[in-house]
Amino acid sequence: MTASSRLRVVDIALHEQPFRLRMPFRFGVITVTHGQQAIARVRIRLDDGREGDGYAAEALGAKWFDKNPALTDEQNIDQLRKAIELAGDAYRAAPPQTAFDLSAGHYRQQLESGAALGLLPLVASYGPALLDRAVLDALCRLEGISFWTAMRGNLPGMRAHPIVPDLAGFDFDAFLGQLEPASTIESRHTVGLVDPIVAADQAPGTRVDDGLPETLEEVVATYGHRFFKLKVGGKVDADLERLTRIAGVLDTIRDPYQITLDGNEQYDDVDSIAALWEAMEGEPALQRLCASTLFIEQPIKRQVALAHSIQPLGRFRPVIIDESDGDLEAFPRARALGYSGVSSKACKGFYKSLINLARCRVWNAAGEGGYFMSGEDLTTQAGLSVQQDLALVSLLGLTHVERNGHHFIDGFGGRPAGETEAFLAAHPDLYHRQRGRVRLRIEGGLLHIGSLECAGFGTGVTPDLSGTAPMPKAAWPSANGVAGRAKGG
Repeated sequence: MTASSRLRVVDIALHEQPFRLRMPFRFGVITVTHGQQAIARVRIRLDDGREGDGYAAEALGAKWFDKNPALTDEQNIDQLRKAIELAGDAYRAAPPQTAFDLSAGHYRQQLESGAALGLLPLVASYGPALLDRAVLDALCRLEGISFWTAMRGNLPGMRAHPIVPDLAGFDFDAFLGQLEPASTIESRHTVGLVDPIVAADQAPGTRVDDGLPETLEEVVATYGHRFFKLKVGGKVDADLERLTRIAGVLDTIRDPYQITLDGNEQYDDVDSIAALWEAMEGEPALQRLCASTLFIEQPIKRQVALAHSIQPLGRFRPVIIDESDGDLEAFPRARALGYSGVSSKACKGFYKSLINLARCRVWNAAGEGGYFMSGEDLTTQAGLSVQQDLALVSLLGLTHVERNGHHFIDGFGGRPAGETEAFLAAHPDLYHRQRGRVRLRIEGGLLHIGSLECAGFGTGVTPDLSGTAPMPKAAWPSANGVAGRAKGG
C-alpha cells in the first residue's frame, strides 16, 4: 500500500475494562483509586478489498480532560465516551480516503460537535485520538509492517493541510523519513502528591506488600530510575516542604538525575509559581534538585494559562503546556507567550504530536531555538496502551518519558491471562514474570522497546475481548452536565 491509497472504516466495537490502583494516586484536584480503560476495535477495508482489524486502548481519565468541580467523575467518563461516539459516527460515514485525511478531514467537525454538547476541545479530541490509533494499527497489520516503518514511509499520508495553516508547504515525507526511533528509552518516574517518600510515611497496616516498591526510596532501589516527575500542589510552603523531603531521597543517587515539575494547573498565575521556584532556589537542601530540573509542566490553570506571558517563570526554566493543549492552535499560542514546549500524549492524538514536532523543527531551524516536546503519561496500562504511547514517543526522538501505570496498576490490571501471556511472549524485552505476574520490566531506569518493531501499532497481539464488557452508550449530555460545564468554564 502507498500513502495515497485509501481505506474505509466498516465497523467499530468499543469495550471497557475496570481496574483498581494498588496505591492511591493524587494529581491536581483528584485522588484516583480505580478507573476504566477504553478498548477500541476498528475494522477497515482497503481499496483492494482487503479487510482487517486494529486496536487501541486508553484510560478514561476523570478530572484531567475537564476539571470542572461541578461534574462528577462518572460525568467526566461519559464525556469521553461521547467524544468516541462522535468520532465513530463520523468515521463510519466517511468515504474512502487516507488514514490521515480521515482524521484531519473531521478535525473541525469533531471540535464543533463537541462544543455543541459542552465538551472542551481536549475532551472532544479524545475520540479521534483513540480511533486513529486503531485505524493505523489495522493498516499496519494488513501491510505487515511496524508503526515506525509505516510512519517513516508516511503510510497514513500525512500532508500539509488547512487544519495547520502554519505548516503550509511543509514536506511531511522528508520530515517523517528522517525520524529515528530507538530501542530503549528512560522511564521518568512520577511522584504523586500522596505518594510515600520513605517507609516512615506509611501508617501501620497500610502497606500493599505485593512485591512491588511502594515508597520513592524503594522505587529508586528497585528500578534504578534517573528521571523523575514531581507533582506540586499549588501551595508554596507545602510544596517546598515535600520537595525537600523528595530531594533527601534523590540526592542519595550517585549518578546525575533529572527531574521535571508538574503543576497540573494548581497555581493561579505565573507570579505564584515563580515564587515557588524562587523559594526552591533559596533552600540549601534543594540546590541539586533545582540544578537537575529540566522543565516545568502546565503549572497554571488552563483558563488563564494562555492569557499572559510566562516569562516571569520561563526565565528560570523552560515551561511547557499540557492541559492547555486542547486544539492544534494551542502550541503556537503558547509559543507567543514564552512557552518552550508541549507534551505528547497518545490520548491527545498521535497526529497532533507529529504536527507539534514538525513545528519545533521549523521554529528551531529558523534560528529561534529551544522548542521541544516531552513525553507524558495518563496512567497508560500494560499492553496496548503503554506500547502505543512508547512507540509514539520513541518515533518523536524523545529520550525519556513519564511512566506511572506500572507503579499504580499491578501488571495488566485484570486483563485475561491468555492475553497477558501473549504480550509477554511477543515482547520479552518489555515485560517479565515477577512473583507469578507479568509486569513491565524496568532495569537501570530503562525500558527496552525493540520488540515494538513488529507488524502493528506497537504490537501485533490481538487482545482478548470475549469477556470484556461493551462500552455503555454515553448518557452525556445530561441537563446538569451541560449546565455544570457552562458554569465551570
